[in-house]
Amino acid sequence: MSTAIYTLTSELHDEQAVSQVTQSFLGSLNIQYEMKGNDYADYGSHTLDLIYVRTGGTEGIFRKLLPTLQTQSGRPFYLLTSGKSNSLAASMEILSFLRQQKLRGEIIHGSADYIARRISLLEKAGEALQWLKGCRLGIIGEPSDWLISSSADKQQVNQSTGIQLIDIPMQELLDELKTTPLRTVEEKAPSEAIRQALPGANQIYDALKVLVARHQLQGLTIRCFDLLTAVRNTGCIALAKLNAQGIIAGCEGDVPAMLSMIIAQALTGVTGFQANPASINPETGEMLFAHCTIPLNMVERYELDTHFESGIGVGIRGYMKEGPVTIFKVAGDLSRYFVAEGTLIRNQAKADLCRTQQVIQLTDHRLASYFLTEPIGNHHIILPGHCQELIDIILQQLLS
Repeated sequence: MSTAIYTLTSELHDEQAVSQVTQSFLGSLNIQYEMKGNDYADYGSHTLDLIYVRTGGTEGIFRKLLPTLQTQSGRPFYLLTSGKSNSLAASMEILSFLRQQKLRGEIIHGSADYIARRISLLEKAGEALQWLKGCRLGIIGEPSDWLISSSADKQQVNQSTGIQLIDIPMQELLDELKTTPLRTVEEKAPSEAIRQALPGANQIYDALKVLVARHQLQGLTIRCFDLLTAVRNTGCIALAKLNAQGIIAGCEGDVPAMLSMIIAQALTGVTGFQANPASINPETGEMLFAHCTIPLNMVERYELDTHFESGIGVGIRGYMKEGPVTIFKVAGDLSRYFVAEGTLIRNQAKADLCRTQQVIQLTDHRLASYFLTEPIGNHHIILPGHCQELIDIILQQLLS
């Protein structure tokens, strides 16, 4: 973690007095940082770059610096201020000027605890942005035919995040399956049909791991329904295991869902549960999400069943710990995103739905209208814990 603090100071103010305020203010935050002063030569090269507006009368200094700072960093400008010596007023004028230039920024001001917490969140987002650069995500096959809005702008994604989206023909996976041996599996089957399907389901997992290594992938999404006809099996176990190992693994070739999962992984260390709403109560904000696979490291226990739609192969019924959750989705062109917090109030196991089923109560029931008026596709990502603030920070930096 690397945080640098640069300063803006008016020559009209007494340096000794300003230095005393600086020492007291920064010391109260109890954070680790590298003080750069007014030398901006390496601005933009750290996990987090803060501009500490120490006094008023600094607006003109910042305006002269801005063209250089823009060439060194494409991130928002974070203006730290103690409020002493008219520094807050100057920060507001600077931020207003940035908005006029269509540039993003934020004033970090408040109690010492608030500032320290905000800086910690910004540092985590900065680390996530650095981690995303150079990540390679495979698209095995194309998005399923019914996902008519779930493609991505590869160029925009790469420009904004540094992520490379790699097209991999479905045939490459099918060819790999032909040479991947069946092996003894560890899972216990609840039925004869599942017992017979387990070796093939794990064979898909083994073949996908070969593709991950071959293409040097940090994640993938697969047109998994093609497996139903090609090999009479499903990718549900394979995706559950890969996600549990930190390898992004999404369903149905949904690229925006995969992008949402890798952002979630970078921020929280968990890829998330890719699911679609099965029912919504817009008056109460209670929602039911379901899908046939879930990362095995997200559940307290799980059961094996058949794949819901086809009745063949192996699906997973996972039971996640009840409590706080976050629902998240980013658009494939990074033009917008959705995030909402809620509570997982129960897991259920109805026979007429995809196998993993979660009933979630939105904290703000009014947000249920998003799913009925302006959804970003059908799949959304469910994460344990409340992490909306952290997601907001990184997405505000990534939005095109």
